[in-house]
Amino acid sequence: FFHFYAGICSALKLTVPSHTIHGIEGQPLHLTVDYNFNATASEIQIIWLFEKSQSNPKYLLGSVNQRVVPDLEYQHKFTLIPPNASLRINPLHISDEGNYIVKVNVRGNGTIAASQKIQVAVDVPVTKPTVHTEPSSGVVEYVGNITLKCTVDRGTRVNYQWMKNGKRLHAGPNYIFS
Repeated sequence: FFHFYAGICSALKLTVPSHTIHGIEGQPLHLTVDYNFNATASEIQIIWLFEKSQSNPKYLLGSVNQRVVPDLEYQHKFTLIPPNASLRINPLHISDEGNYIVKVNVRGNGTIAASQKIQVAVDVPVTKPTVHTEPSSGVVEYVGNITLKCTVDRGTRVNYQWMKNGKRLHAGPNYIFS
């Protein structure tokens, strides 16, 4: 009974953001993690892993009692400043989209462990749009149609909205959208 009670008492609580975290390509992103426990700790270990769908998790970095052990391949990109378990990604790249797994192990009387998953989405800023006109020359007055094509070179979750004199245009006999 005593061991069961001690286990409940020394539970490790790991708090991470609950929804998908959106970062901007080329900017730093901070994944905030808090942990607390009420046991005596001789060792605290923090481990960060990254997984994309259909691939095995990759080790990014870890620490034991404040000493950080990075994966040398990623050491310039990921930062951990223990005892804080939060991870800094800088700069964020489109390939960094996926799940980040944080695991905290606390060794005292026994070992208690907890892990959480954080989903990261990377947004690419929308570039300035370009508009092409067909036919490209002259004024179309009273007769014929004119086609305006709007495109952007880069950007995630792009929405197009046509305006005339600051007011939104809607489909009708004069305007066809495709």
